[in-house]
Amino acid sequence: MTREEAIQTLQHYTKGDSLLRHARTVELVMRAYAQKLNQDPELWGNTGLLHDADYEAHPTQHPHVITQLLRERGEEEMAHAISGHYSRWGVPHESLLDKGLLGCDEITGFVVACAQVRPQRLEGLEAKSVLKKLKQASFAASVDRGEVRLGAELMGVDLAEHIAFIIQALQPHAQELDLLPVSTEVS
Repeated sequence: MTREEAIQTLQHYTKGDSLLRHARTVELVMRAYAQKLNQDPELWGNTGLLHDADYEAHPTQHPHVITQLLRERGEEEMAHAISGHYSRWGVPHESLLDKGLLGCDEITGFVVACAQVRPQRLEGLEAKSVLKKLKQASFAASVDRGEVRLGAELMGVDLAEHIAFIIQALQPHAQELDLLPVSTEVS
């Protein structure tokens, strides 16, 4: 599957800006990890892009609609990773791609949430600040902290280093992601 096909599939099912941005941020982080780990950036990026593609249109069937579509297209590796991107679904995390998607999904959303509440957004955001926010159960309460920790563990990375890597992967795309510093000048 090409990136263009993945984008068309995503846009067919997903219309909301927030979920589209989440798909893009997970794509960026997955591509960065693929390059770091000598994996296929197209496969990893498209998997990140499509992992929640059916969530908005079919929330009670998520992720079955997108995984069925991918399987029909012969994209079993992507389908398997997407079918297990939440550990409570009970799908085994066998490949590096499976582990990478679980490891990047929740924490990438959390990093973006941390950036959004700062005037500097991604600029100067440090892993220690994100770790501190993780301890605040009321902040981005929908983010499953257990999934965040399990994801880093499955990937075999230190959580602070993982967060720093995600921040670094997103920073060059701050403008596209609407995460540039907010001007605080008063006229």
